[in-house]
Amino acid sequence: MTTRNELRLLPWSGPGGGKPCYLSTDDSNGHMSRLADNIEAVQLGMAAELLEQVEEVLAGEDADLEALRLLVTDLTGALRDALRVATSRGHLLMMSEAY
Repeated sequence: MTTRNELRLLPWSGPGGGKPCYLSTDDSNGHMSRLADNIEAVQLGMAAELLEQVEEVLAGEDADLEALRLLVTDLTGALRDALRVATSRGHLLMMSEAY
């Protein structure tokens, strides 16, 4: 049996303002791995909902500057989260293909 103790990029930042946070485990069904999976799902769901809101605001002709600024701020956070999820999942896929 091969033990795979790979670092997993977690879907949240570590202490110190935006630094990556990693999990070192060989148990993909452990508590922290499941927590990370759940948070990734929530983050991606929030991004999808935000995209719908953006489409509604952009479809209207009377979107005010403050609403647009708030959307851009929210989109920036959602994009950051989605990129972190994609990076983490891409790394996990590469590791699973190696075994």
